Amino acid sequence: MRLSIVDEQRKAPSMTQKIVIVGGGYIGAELAQSLDDKADVTLIEPRSHFVHAPAMIRAVVDPALLDRALIPYDALLERGRVLRARAASVDGSGVTLEDGQHVPASQIVIATGSGNATPFKPAGDDIEAFRAENARVHAQLRAATSVAIVGGGAVGTELAGEIAHAMPDKRITLISGQPRLIPDKPARLGTALARKLEQAGVELILGQRANDLESMTAPHAGLLRLSDGSTRNFDLIFPALGARAQSDLLQDLPGVRIGAAGRVKVDPWLRPSTYPNVFAAGDVADPGDAMTIVATSRQLPWLKKTLLGLGEGTPLEQLKRYKPWGERAPILVPLGPQRGNSYLGLFTAGDLVTRMIKGKDLFIGKYRLLFKQT
Repeated sequence: MRLSIVDEQRKAPSMTQKIVIVGGGYIGAELAQSLDDKADVTLIEPRSHFVHAPAMIRAVVDPALLDRALIPYDALLERGRVLRARAASVDGSGVTLEDGQHVPASQIVIATGSGNATPFKPAGDDIEAFRAENARVHAQLRAATSVAIVGGGAVGTELAGEIAHAMPDKRITLISGQPRLIPDKPARLGTALARKLEQAGVELILGQRANDLESMTAPHAGLLRLSDGSTRNFDLIFPALGARAQSDLLQDLPGVRIGAAGRVKVDPWLRPSTYPNVFAAGDVADPGDAMTIVATSRQLPWLKKTLLGLGEGTPLEQLKRYKPWGERAPILVPLGPQRGNSYLGLFTAGDLVTRMIKGKDLFIGKYRLLFKQT
């Protein structure tokens, strides 16, 4: 059956709707691709490669993983463009780059993500420098006999499990000021993970802070002073104290409010400022979701539907408000490729489910497919 002119127009990309997305992480890259055939899309990203963060934890013990988990942007979009550049400022008319170029936009999505300690995320834009840092830390780990991990969230817990699995000869100590692992999730998850780490030979020191860290952002050797006054010396100390939003680009926008960990507050339509066409999503925004990749699974389809609705002329206030995950957001915590536990909203799953969903491949295959890499 032949399509009508109206049907053809609905299928064709709207070249009058110019969508600019700043940040090519989990929100930015997938959103750009999902809109590629429906609008004029520009993705602004300073790095040459997408950094698949969950794999970076395992890459500490297996640097060869970087060859698959650092994924180039060059095949992501077919119609739109990826600008390898850094945004300097944003206003209602578009985005201005550091070189002075102005990229006009109908709608702008800021998805600049978060930073974390190296080698879990790059400190800068140079991917080769990140590879070198990973190699340096891996060499330090191989040479170390005693290893401390400071922080009992998902990154610290996963790292302890990865090292215990790949290097069982290491003396590993996981230190957290919280009384249990993954403290923002039900206690049964942290209890199950703690039991498996202890079975793997990991010493847990919970409810005590590690003071006087030489660095909060990079692995180092040295003495740790615990909050009970005792001291411990380690060949290698990994700070894993949580991520901080990269919200500098948003700080000067009118009406912006910065909250915990540098995240910006947003209204029910993910707008961080008084500009009606500027949105924020992912780790940089605080709509009620945690700073996890899982949050993108709800934000992405909402953003896509909302932006397309705006392109069709529907007023934003007539479009559905964003509803965050809240406390039931799932989390998957592998302890190496074989073991782990997951909280899936209504129940906690064990080794088999965690291995099959995440632990086996860490979603690397999914993201290589998204970026059209074989």
